[in-house]
Amino acid sequence: MEFLSALAAGNCAKLIVQITTEGVTPVTLALAVAARQIGGKFVCIIPHDHDDEEDINKSICTHHQLNGCDHLKDVIHIVAGNPCEIIKQFKKIDFMVVDSKVGDHLKLLKTADLNSKGSLMVMTNLFINGKKRESLREILKAKDGVYCESVTIPVGEGIELTKIVPSNKHGRKRRTRFHVTYEN
Repeated sequence: MEFLSALAAGNCAKLIVQITTEGVTPVTLALAVAARQIGGKFVCIIPHDHDDEEDINKSICTHHQLNGCDHLKDVIHIVAGNPCEIIKQFKKIDFMVVDSKVGDHLKLLKTADLNSKGSLMVMTNLFINGKKRESLREILKAKDGVYCESVTIPVGEGIELTKIVPSNKHGRKRRTRFHVTYEN
């Protein structure tokens, strides 16, 4: 969670979006701290069907009872509903964390309006039952005008970091350095 918070803050993300099936988590708080630090906006999207109203209320209740985190209450914006519809409301996302347990997470990644100057996407819970989920890089590789680099890190159930930058007008891809160090 500290790693994701540092990435968001280090990239000066003005719009941070988290899509999670787990409600308000320590990662949510870490991203809220990053948003507070850089003066950005943070939105936590929780998938919601009409059947799980109690789960949403419990999550929002936890949000309002953040012991010792009162200074983050105004930073965390929780939105419940269909993530594929909600994500359309947000433009120029700089930093996005998506739990791959979310249904239609690949459609969600394609639907998101990312910052045209570049953004960073993180997919968590990459390995489910020992199988790796489809890579975001493979999905975005087919998109025109987009260049991306990704790395998979064995943290928790695995995370994939993907840096997305626009290609320049001459068709050559703009190169950026993307370096990750992991110590166990």
